[in-house]
Amino acid sequence: MNVTRRYRLVVVDDHALFRRGLVGLLNDMPEFEVVGEAGNGSEALEVIAALRPDIALVDVNMPVMDGIALVQALRRRKDPVRILMLTISKDDSDLLNAIRAGANGYMLKNSEPEELRQALRSVAAGQGALSPEVIGPVLNAVSHAMLDAPAALLSDRELEVLGCLSEGLTTIQIAMRLYISENTVKTHIRHILEKLEASNRTEAVGKATQLGLLKKN
Repeated sequence: MNVTRRYRLVVVDDHALFRRGLVGLLNDMPEFEVVGEAGNGSEALEVIAALRPDIALVDVNMPVMDGIALVQALRRRKDPVRILMLTISKDDSDLLNAIRAGANGYMLKNSEPEELRQALRSVAAGQGALSPEVIGPVLNAVSHAMLDAPAALLSDRELEVLGCLSEGLTTIQIAMRLYISENTVKTHIRHILEKLEASNRTEAVGKATQLGLLKKN
């Protein structure tokens, strides 16, 4: 096998025996080179800053600073390192929080060596990687997010104002019904038009109806 480059890795896991075994496994793969290790997220921040690896292989549950907090900290400082979580946790919240924080992949520790190898190669190439066991929860979360997205466009008060607009109420009438000032109503209407990308009230009501924000009469 011809290898044009070796990707530099940092392994972050609080279990020393597992970490050492993983380092040995990875160093046997010609396309990877482990350049550093850390036993928790806090240590990892320093190691990654000093060594600037291509990929960080990170456990979720660790003392001092866990893996998700580490991902968040790395993304806050705009570190370009690719991050692959490697954990025993099949907990949906750990999985989704890691992805939301900016992890590039999520693999379980029961993965076969070749599965891990392919996941690392995918992450190095700018793609994602997921263990087969966790694909279902991710797809469910994406589905729910898509269903919830329209409602999340507008605040509760903006939805109230939108309902009034659908009834054909004027600015003064909306202000009286909701016990707010006319200027506040105008501000809410402006935000509604911006968020729905509508040029006028009628168009906003039409788009809102299509998105399911308003029930059709």
